[in-house]
Amino acid sequence: MDSLLTIYDSEQARGLNSDLADFLLSLPEEQFSKRSHYFHGRYENLYIDQSVHPGLQAIIELGLTKAAEILNQPKKSLRVGFWLNIMNKGDVTTLHSHDDDDELLSAVYYVLVPESSGLFRLHEQNKVQEIAPVEGRFMFFDPVLPHEVTEHRSREPRVSIGMNIGPADPEGIEN
Repeated sequence: MDSLLTIYDSEQARGLNSDLADFLLSLPEEQFSKRSHYFHGRYENLYIDQSVHPGLQAIIELGLTKAAEILNQPKKSLRVGFWLNIMNKGDVTTLHSHDDDDELLSAVYYVLVPESSGLFRLHEQNKVQEIAPVEGRFMFFDPVLPHEVTEHRSREPRVSIGMNIGPADPEGIEN
């Protein structure tokens, strides 16, 4: 990966956001197959099958396509894992990285971003880069880089999709 951060704005994905946000925000908690990373009184990661909504499938597919381009890998050689992050007033996402497994690239996609919904902070050594979220935007970054989200101050929820992209077959990574 040439850059620590690649930003990709997708008009195609942005067109899916309104319906997808309404759908996701209406889901009862029992629809999530798993919840993880319980910090500050909430689960930061909510898991659901992508087949529950065609917009979710399309966004995951667009993310995988762009990741293949960034990584200069055939798309079929990659797999994506994803989760939802729904932030309400006062929520933060704690400082963490995604270097637990065989991730090659991490990403976040913004579905719903009201004003004052927190900044994405990417840490590298002694520098912190702050990026304002934008609906319809993918941000791809190195999974080893610590990152966090500052306090969400809006009364309206913020919805994003986190992704980790790794090899479909760990033995078959192309160099």
